[in-house]
Amino acid sequence: MPNRWLRHKIDEFEQFAIDVIMGRREGTMAMLFGAFLQVCSYLFSGIVQLRLWLYRNRIFRDQPLGCLVVVVGNLTVGGTGKTPIVEMFAKALRDRGRKVAILSRGYKSKAPPLWQKWWFWLNHTEPPPPRVVSDGDQVLLDSELAGDEPFMLARNLPGVVVLVDKDRVKAGAYAIARFGCDTLVLDDGFQYLPLKGRLNLLLVDKTNPFGNGFLLPRGILREPIKHLQRASYVFLTKSKGVRDEELEGMIRRFNPAAEIIECAHKPQYLQLLGEGEPFRHAQGPEPVAGRLPLSALAGKRIGAFSGIAAPESFEAFLRDTGAKLGYTRRFLDHYRFTAEDLTEVFAEAQVAGVTMMITTEKDAVRLATAEKFPLPVYYLRLEIEILRGAADFQEAVGKICFPNGEPVVATTPPM
Repeated sequence: MPNRWLRHKIDEFEQFAIDVIMGRREGTMAMLFGAFLQVCSYLFSGIVQLRLWLYRNRIFRDQPLGCLVVVVGNLTVGGTGKTPIVEMFAKALRDRGRKVAILSRGYKSKAPPLWQKWWFWLNHTEPPPPRVVSDGDQVLLDSELAGDEPFMLARNLPGVVVLVDKDRVKAGAYAIARFGCDTLVLDDGFQYLPLKGRLNLLLVDKTNPFGNGFLLPRGILREPIKHLQRASYVFLTKSKGVRDEELEGMIRRFNPAAEIIECAHKPQYLQLLGEGEPFRHAQGPEPVAGRLPLSALAGKRIGAFSGIAAPESFEAFLRDTGAKLGYTRRFLDHYRFTAEDLTEVFAEAQVAGVTMMITTEKDAVRLATAEKFPLPVYYLRLEIEILRGAADFQEAVGKICFPNGEPVVATTPPM
C-alpha cells in the first residue's frame, strides 16, 4: 500500500509539471513552479548549445561506421508520431534489399539487474553487448526489457534487427559485425551526436510544432528551434491536409535547403488484443482474426484509455469514426499499467455503459494478451500517408535513400 501511495503521488506531481509546461495550470503554485523551470531551461539551453559547438568544432568527435545511417528524430519531447515513420522507413529499406538495424536507447525499458552487470564486468574485458530485441528472425525480449517502441517495431518488422543500448555507436558496430547490417536507422537519434547521420529526418508535429518555444524543462524543446538547420528533410506530421504557411516559413528561415514532406497518421483498423497475429501486418488478402474495420465503431458507445504523450490525437481519431466516446482515461506517457489500474479502469468503463475499450498499439504492448478483461479490448493501428512532397511513402524513401537509383553509402567525414 505505501508503495502504491508513493507511486500515485509521484504520478500526480509529474502530471502537475506536464500541465504547467503545456499551459494547462493556473494559480500561484503553477506560476512559481513555471518560473523555476524557466531558470532551469536557460541553463539547459547553454549546455545543449555548448555540446553542439564542441562536436561542430571537432573537439568532441563523432564515430562513422562506414554504412548508411538514417536518423529519425525531433526537436521536441514526445508526441510527433515518430514510431510509424521509423517502421515504414525500415520496412521500405528492407524490401529494397538493405540489411537494416534499428538502434534505440530503449526509453523507460527495464535495465538488466545490477548483479548481472557486475558478473559481466568480472568475467569480460569488453563492455556488455547491446540488448537484442529482434535478430530479424524472432523477437527475443518483451516490452518491459526492450521498451515499448523497440518491442513494437520488432514485432512489426520481421527481417529487421532491433537493438537497444544507450551507446548507439557500440550498438551500430555490433549490428554490422554480428548481423551483417549495411543500414542503420537511429530511432529518436537527432540529439545523438556521437554517431553522425548521413541523412537527418526531422519530424515536426503540425498540431503543436514547438510548444511554448522554451527548452526543457519549461517547454517541450530539446534544443533551440534554429537547429532546424541540421535537418536533411523535414516531415510535417499529423497534418489534416491544410498548408501552414507560417510554420513552413519558419522552417525555411532556418533551413532553406531541406525538403518538406507533409504526412498524416491514418487509422487503418482495430485489432482485438490477444487474437490473430498482434502487432504484425496481415500477409496477403486473408482476413485476420479479431480485426474490425473502423466503420464498425460508428454509433457505438466506446471507452478509450492510453499512456502516450498526445492522447488528444488518439481520442480525436476515435471520434472521427462516428463513435460515442463514453469514457476516457489518460495515464502518463509510457505508463506501465498495474492490475489495480486496469481493474479500476474497466469498473469505471462498465459503469459508463461502454461496449468495448480501445487503446493505442503502443499501449497494447504493455497489456498481457492472455489476460481476460471484462470488456473486449482493441488497439488502433495507424500508418503513414504522404500528403505532399512525394506521391507515396515508397517514393519518399527512394528520393531520400536512393537518389540515383542506387543504395547510398555514407561518406566518412574528415577527421
